[in-house]
Amino acid sequence: MYRRHFIRLALAGLPLGAFANGQSPVILVLGDSLSAEYGLARGTGWVALLEKKFQAESIAGTVVNASISGDTTSGGRSRLAALLKTHQPDVVVIELGSNDALRGLPLSMTESNLSAMAAAAQEAGAKVLLVGMQMPPNYGADYANRFSALFEKVAKERKTALVPFMLKNVADQPDALKLFQADRIHPSAEAHPTILGNIWPALKPLLK
Repeated sequence: MYRRHFIRLALAGLPLGAFANGQSPVILVLGDSLSAEYGLARGTGWVALLEKKFQAESIAGTVVNASISGDTTSGGRSRLAALLKTHQPDVVVIELGSNDALRGLPLSMTESNLSAMAAAAQEAGAKVLLVGMQMPPNYGADYANRFSALFEKVAKERKTALVPFMLKNVADQPDALKLFQADRIHPSAEAHPTILGNIWPALKPLLK
């Protein structure tokens, strides 16, 4: 359905993201504190910056931020069906998994939940962007490698778009602490434009 609308708007000479019937695509962000503006002033997190980017680039679209601080992949999976029914999104951004690792939950469960969420979104007619994360070295090299690899595995199996590492050029910087809040877990407002810069190249093609 989304592709059919896009062809019609292209023929009509309408801007990207504006449907010929007057409707605009809905982007649903299902995430945790990294997307819920934890510890930040409202409007400074990457999701809010995404809305501003839409405006700056004259891209029609509605962003629904359904992120909850502390959420796990199990929590997101349990909430997704209702969100899909309510918002009928054209694109679903899944940014979950960090809290699974922090709680020491089985990687197999995280992988299963991510795959199930991607499948549910696709079955509802939405495109999916999976946002990957990495764990600090103190979690052990083996665990960290297996954790980061599961996002790529799910994206490949479910044929979704992928951001390999949400905090690239933030957490991997020599002076990374200056880009984090006092808890050393949550990025500061200064880091969120970089986070959006990591996500946007993978998200923008899904709007076409």
